[in-house]
Amino acid sequence: MLNAIKLSKSYKSGKVLDAVSISLEPGKISGLLGRNGAGKTTLFKILCGLITPDDGAVQQDSKKAKPIGAVIEEPGLYTYLNAYENLKLFAQIQAAPADRTSLENYLTQVGLPLDRKDPVRNFSMGMKQRLGIAIALLNAPDILILDEPFSGLDPTGVASLIQLIKTLAQQNIAILVSSHLMAELQKSCDYLYVIDQGKIVNEGPTQTLLNALISVYTLTGTAIEKAQSLQPYVLHAETNTVTINCEHIPVSVVLRSTLEEGFEVHSCVPNISLEQLIIPLNA
Repeated sequence: MLNAIKLSKSYKSGKVLDAVSISLEPGKISGLLGRNGAGKTTLFKILCGLITPDDGAVQQDSKKAKPIGAVIEEPGLYTYLNAYENLKLFAQIQAAPADRTSLENYLTQVGLPLDRKDPVRNFSMGMKQRLGIAIALLNAPDILILDEPFSGLDPTGVASLIQLIKTLAQQNIAILVSSHLMAELQKSCDYLYVIDQGKIVNEGPTQTLLNALISVYTLTGTAIEKAQSLQPYVLHAETNTVTINCEHIPVSVVLRSTLEEGFEVHSCVPNISLEQLIIPLNA
C-alpha cells in the first residue's frame, strides 16, 4: 500500500503539483492520465524519492529496503550490452541477486528470450520497455511505477505490454502507469486518476469514471449497421460499423436490444477525449 498525501511542488517556472493525493493497492493497476507537462513525471519522481515535495507526504507500509521499482521517462540501458549483461550490471549496482538463475528468471518473467545475445541497441522499443521492467523488478518491489510505458509502441507491442502489466499485478504488486493516451489506460487500469495543470481533476474506478463521461460509442459487427434497435442512436454508419450516441440511455440497454434482435456485437469502443476527462464531474 502506498499513499501520497497532498503533494505539492514548485519550480521557478511555477507550480507543477498542487495538493495531489493518490493511493496504490497491492494487486491493483492504477492509471495516471494527463497531457504532456501535466505533472505526471514530477509526481513519479517524488514517489520514488528522487526529488522532495515542498508540501505533503508519501507513506508506504512495505518492510523492504527498496519497496519501489520504476521506469521513469524511458529505460536507461547500456545499449552496447545485451539484455542479460544489462540486467547483471544493474543487479550488481543495486546489490540484488546477480546469479544466472535469478537473472534468467527475470528475463523470462517479462517475456524476453534467453538466447538473444546481440546488443540492446538492436531491440525494438517494446523489448527495451520489457528489459526496463525487468530491471525495476530486481529487488522484488511491492510497488511498480511505469512512466509512459506505451510510448513508441505499435498496437501489437501495446497489447503485449498490457498483458505483462496485468500478469505482474496478479503477483500482488501495486502498479501505477502513466499515459497521455486514454485507450491504453482504459484497457489496463482498475482505477484512474486524471491530472491537469498539476491537480487531480477526476478519479474513480476506470469504468465507472468513463461511464459517467462517455455517451458516444463505436460498435462493430457483421451487418450491424442494419440493426433497427440502433437506428435512433446512430451518428454515423458504414459497413459493419456504427457510431452511436447513448446520452439518455445506458449503452448496456442498447447492446442488449441489439443482441436480442440477432446481431452479434464484436466490439464496443467508447469515444472519449482527454479534454472531456479533465472537466471535473461536479463542474
